[in-house]
Amino acid sequence: DIRGFTSISEKLTPEQLVNLLNEYLTEMTNIILKNNGLVDKYMGDAIMAFWNAPLDEPEHASLGCITALEMKARLLELHKDWESRKIPVLNIGIGLNTGDAVVGNMGSYDRFDYTAMGDNINLGSRLEGTNKEYGTSIIISNSTYSLVKDKFVCRELDLVAVKGKKEPVRIFELVGRKGDVKLDKMKFISTFAEGLELYRLQKFKDAVKMFEKCISLEKDHASEVFIERCKFFEKE
Repeated sequence: DIRGFTSISEKLTPEQLVNLLNEYLTEMTNIILKNNGLVDKYMGDAIMAFWNAPLDEPEHASLGCITALEMKARLLELHKDWESRKIPVLNIGIGLNTGDAVVGNMGSYDRFDYTAMGDNINLGSRLEGTNKEYGTSIIISNSTYSLVKDKFVCRELDLVAVKGKKEPVRIFELVGRKGDVKLDKMKFISTFAEGLELYRLQKFKDAVKMFEKCISLEKDHASEVFIERCKFFEKE
């Protein structure tokens, strides 16, 4: 999903907006198809895609992660082109979840779509929106993480209460493929993990120090969120 699409649309003529959206959707769709994904539908400025249907795809979780990372990288390349053409740059949020879903033709007798439905599909959508709270671009669920953790570097973000779920969901930021992530980024991730552990032990002052260290390493909204929480819990 594109971030702040409404405000971007106000700056462009309808023709410019359609051209920009088609350019963006074409690039993102090509990446999905290249990685054996199925584009389910376009919902305005959002794309819904899934893997492992109608044909079996054993590497569905990894391919979803590769697609998300390639989308993010391609978008940065497009930014340079758009800036040179005086076009507002687009930023996106991606949510990835893995699990069972009902897949098939759904709709009326006269008009129907081949689509996927169910609790796991809804969770993927919720994770996409959760990026806004943590200042991230790609969030994956624990079920996806468990399948890809040997191939990709991920940062555990939080346990979140998701609408419609009784149990909290453990969520991770997808950072990159193993071997591609630089040492300073790995140091940042391990520092954040220490802060998260201290936070869960309710050692809030020590946790704040670790999250402040994270911010000194790189600008990170998630660390700011946890610092605010720690200070609130200490006070209350």
